[in-house]
Amino acid sequence: MSLFTENPIIVALDYPNAEQALAFVDQLEPGRCQLKVGKELFTRSGPSIVAALTKRGFKVFLDLKFHDIPNTTAQAVLAAADSGAWMVNVHACGGRPMMEESLARLRGAGHDTLLIAVTVLTSMNEQQLRETGVHATPAEQVMHLAALTEQAGLDGVVCSAQEAIMLREALPRSFQLITPGIRPSFAAKGDQQRVVTPGQALIDGSDYLVIGRPITQAEDPMQALALIEGEIASVRS
Repeated sequence: MSLFTENPIIVALDYPNAEQALAFVDQLEPGRCQLKVGKELFTRSGPSIVAALTKRGFKVFLDLKFHDIPNTTAQAVLAAADSGAWMVNVHACGGRPMMEESLARLRGAGHDTLLIAVTVLTSMNEQQLRETGVHATPAEQVMHLAALTEQAGLDGVVCSAQEAIMLREALPRSFQLITPGIRPSFAAKGDQQRVVTPGQALIDGSDYLVIGRPITQAEDPMQALALIEGEIASVRS
């Protein structure tokens, strides 16, 4: 089970530009969630979007999934931390030296930015892995890369809700699990498959929950956030 991070909610800002993202963010309260900035928003808006969000008091997860030679990746991770990011990620398949160098560069510069890794993209199935030369099941590869990430000293991994139980049982409690694709019970639909609620994800061992549309597309984002907080509180009590 998760240790129930005080504020586990990360809202995914899946907007095409800073104007729309900031218009939405201005409806939120910084103390009640973190924010995730992904590739499209960052590519269109640049580091200024991170600065604008941190200026408003939010912690920012910069979800750019760096993957390159160790020095290049380490410098990119350092630049992300310099921009004010609270959490940054890399691809674990870049290898242990890449992850270790990125962490060393961060800590050497005095940053306490969380550094996590992506193992296997949730869109990939076993056949697609084989096409890339990996002859393991997705679960086996996730476990292998998550263990490598932990050995490299990183803070945690992004994982699906289905992988959280497996990883929580195998890895140290201090190793953080960040889970996207969470769907609150009020947003869940009967014909949807593999739906995991915030409460269940925490019970299964997730530390942070990345939630997008149930909040960003709600008529009242703060009300949606409050409902999710209620679901979380119910498993904490």
